[in-house]
Amino acid sequence: MTFVQQREKVGMSDTSTFNEIEQTDPSATFVSWLRKVAPYIHAFRGKTFVVGIDGELAHQGYLHALAQDLSLLNALGIRIVLVYGLRPQIQEQLALRNIEPSFHNGWRVTDKATLECALEAAGELRLNIEAAFSQGLPNTPMAHAAIRVISGNFVTASPVGILDGVDLLHTGKVRKIDTKAIDQTLANNAIVLLSPLGFSPTGEAFNLSLENVATNAAKALRADKLIFVCDTDGIHDEDHHLITELELDTAQHLLQQDHLNLMTKEYLRACIAAIESGVNRAHLVSLKLDGSVLLELFTHDGVGTMISQKNLESLRPATLDDAAGIKALIEPLEIDGTLIRRGLESIERDIDKYTVLEHDGILWGCAALYEYTEGYGELACLVVHPSCQGTGDGERLLKHIETLAKRRKLDTLFVLTTQTSHFFLKRGFTVTHVDKLPVEKKKLYNWTRKSQILIKKL
Repeated sequence: MTFVQQREKVGMSDTSTFNEIEQTDPSATFVSWLRKVAPYIHAFRGKTFVVGIDGELAHQGYLHALAQDLSLLNALGIRIVLVYGLRPQIQEQLALRNIEPSFHNGWRVTDKATLECALEAAGELRLNIEAAFSQGLPNTPMAHAAIRVISGNFVTASPVGILDGVDLLHTGKVRKIDTKAIDQTLANNAIVLLSPLGFSPTGEAFNLSLENVATNAAKALRADKLIFVCDTDGIHDEDHHLITELELDTAQHLLQQDHLNLMTKEYLRACIAAIESGVNRAHLVSLKLDGSVLLELFTHDGVGTMISQKNLESLRPATLDDAAGIKALIEPLEIDGTLIRRGLESIERDIDKYTVLEHDGILWGCAALYEYTEGYGELACLVVHPSCQGTGDGERLLKHIETLAKRRKLDTLFVLTTQTSHFFLKRGFTVTHVDKLPVEKKKLYNWTRKSQILIKKL
């Protein structure tokens, strides 16, 4: 029996056994993990991600690890635009020259001396980033990688001007992103590197903010994701609990809350602006957590905060477009005998009977409700992806089917199972025999499988 068969035979709620299997068989753990991330790999291929990195990331020595992770994304066919910030580097340059920094209402006042510091810091950090992507030692994640990093005058800027009587001088904002040139570069499988500097048509240089460049790039390129790797692990509620998912209206409300610091609000404001302009998802992840970008992208719950137009997880009626996804979910259980085999044609024919659990465009669970006479309904094909088992998704699907059955005036729900009877027994089902089934189902009972019959009054 393979690891996958063992794992699926355990049932929908026995995650402790899963962990025991994984701990005793490292190769099985790897195979299981690779299968879990496959849906994300398929979904992300060819998509454009704008990744904004706080200058603190390089300042604190995390640059090389992030370069390895972004190189992996590039190898998976994801188009990467990398934007870097310079705040600590500019501060360092100013300190070396004994220049006192100047700010007004959160804006840096960029005089000629400060601009020189920004230009020097940008050049040095750009070279460090290019060096990080040039790693290629054997037995490292960068082995055999040939990552090209292309930077240039992709950003046209204009001055912020005078605010409240204060001239911000060479502090600017994005006027235009050269999307055509960036798209051509991305099409050649290179990573595009944008600095927080822009240039006017007259040749002047302007100091921009990381958030301004990254957000405008994401909007102009119609990016699928905007990801900030920053000195916060995400957005927290008033009790300091991490919020893993935020809908746009809730995010807008949080901007008014006092418990968020100014820098976190700046990142959140940038994410909101991106979502309002059509970017699908925005993420905040910690620069201090090794692999935070990979964990955020390739795990169900992520490790930071994701902002979207609406809640990404939904229970909804299945459509014909879901048939292949349902087939992929149930096929492993068909192979090991837990479920009877259903061809794709059968699923398509009965698609109106299925409910699916979708998260971020990927199907993670399904269940079907078949109606019979005498007020009976059959719960069939209740499946949750192995990576979501133990999270309550199976119970959510079950409760949804029960609610649906009540709405259709059914008073009895039954299920046939060979492997997962304990899941249903814990949730109010009782064991019964074939004679208690409705006549139509009784005729179809498979005496070879000898499935256990469980029933529940609604």
